[in-house]
Amino acid sequence: MANKGLFASAIAKLLPAPDTVNREDAPAYAYGPEALLAQLAATGTMGDAYYASAEAQLKQMLDALNAVDPFYAAQVAVYARKSGAMKDMPALIAAWLTVADPDLSVRVFGRVIDNGRMLRNFVQILRSGQVGRTSLGSRPKRLVQRWLEQASMRDLMAAATGNAPSLADIVRMVHPKPADAERRAFYGWLIGKPYDVAALPAEIAAFETWKRNPRGIALPPVPFEWLTAFPLRDVQWGELAGRMGWQALRINLNTLARNGAFGVKGVTERVAERLADAEALTKARVLPYQVLMALNAAGDGVPLKVQGALEDALEASLRNVPAIRGNVVVCPDVSGSMSSPVTGVRKGATTKMRCIDIAALVASAMLRTNAKARVLPFEQRVVRLNLDPRARLAVNAAKLAAVGGGGTSVSAPLAQLVAENAAVDLVVIVSDNESWVDQNRRGATETMRQWDKIKRRNPSAKLVCIDIQPYGTTQASGRADILNVGGFSDAVFDTVARFARGETRDWVSTVKQTEV
Repeated sequence: MANKGLFASAIAKLLPAPDTVNREDAPAYAYGPEALLAQLAATGTMGDAYYASAEAQLKQMLDALNAVDPFYAAQVAVYARKSGAMKDMPALIAAWLTVADPDLSVRVFGRVIDNGRMLRNFVQILRSGQVGRTSLGSRPKRLVQRWLEQASMRDLMAAATGNAPSLADIVRMVHPKPADAERRAFYGWLIGKPYDVAALPAEIAAFETWKRNPRGIALPPVPFEWLTAFPLRDVQWGELAGRMGWQALRINLNTLARNGAFGVKGVTERVAERLADAEALTKARVLPYQVLMALNAAGDGVPLKVQGALEDALEASLRNVPAIRGNVVVCPDVSGSMSSPVTGVRKGATTKMRCIDIAALVASAMLRTNAKARVLPFEQRVVRLNLDPRARLAVNAAKLAAVGGGGTSVSAPLAQLVAENAAVDLVVIVSDNESWVDQNRRGATETMRQWDKIKRRNPSAKLVCIDIQPYGTTQASGRADILNVGGFSDAVFDTVARFARGETRDWVSTVKQTEV
């Protein structure tokens, strides 16, 4: 009989050797330019992450853009915006295309710059000089003019919230042609030029009247941010709670509590009803992590009924998570680096949502949709933790997120499956991929070695590595049975399910199906 140990060693030598090192200076595999760009666009927010600065992230993004075909870059921009609800990176790609492929930039602008916040991002990036120009130029100027001319008055008022640049700055830059007296008056009011008071939009006229007596008359129908700069009574805050969009409402729950809104009769019930409204969730393109973020951030002043509505919203946001058949093992990384903010550190805007919260959410969701799923949390070793598949997602996510700490050994859960001779159909690892405890001096990474052992017992098994930080390396080299995917949006669940069913080979192929 052949010597199993001898031939196993020979097979291991055929595994690909690492071609780079990660941020812990441990052996790793580098993403190709297309995969790297997709990962950066789906997870990068140009904030300071645990292992990389915002500046390093921007340079890496620009290098990746310059290494791929502009049409693929366009597909990445649309995918990141439409499927991942990302903001900074799609705007950056749209701006870069104005230099790399001006004709293509027109198509992408229409798909990606879909609100005032995105318009301001686009203009800010162009003027920064980071994509090769410091002014808008003729074609980008026409794109911005067209956006302003086609936007409804409601969209324009929403866009007038925010600075650097403000909508007023943009109007001064591009000089849009007002189609009627109302728009002419609005632009004059916005930039501080003379305007026809009689032609002013009714909402803004009401706002100007209200400003003279903000506590004495009804709130005007303008964006709530315009009103909160003035002293408001608790009743007025309660009224604002019914006006805010869904996303603004979940972000401002503590502000409403601090200003006494929930002490006003009926406000708690109305807010709870809005937060759990399935139609509103769909319309607002709510992602599971956004709901969990609001739930984690809710202070003691937020009523339990409202917090319960957020839990209902979390359950509803995951109702479309596809079930994956077979023996599924989900491995959330709970090491020390996973305690960093998922969208990076930004002065005055750092989220409380951590990478570990995302990993816990993915694990909890997959546990809910697959009766055979196992969860193996890991740091430098597998952490023993019992989770109830029938428990609410927020409960299981909180249990996982509470583990936290230790070094990182991505291979640890795979090694345990090998030791158990476990039957495996799909393994999903959710990590920042900065493994270092299990590094080898030579040959393949330990993750690849352990996966190879699993494959010998389970030939049809597949491995998915969900990377939630944009560091550009992985512990598992991409091949037919391995999918490296980046992101923390609900689009990732569908990508994993399609890969498990054999409908897609890799993440880049999924992105390339995006229409531009």
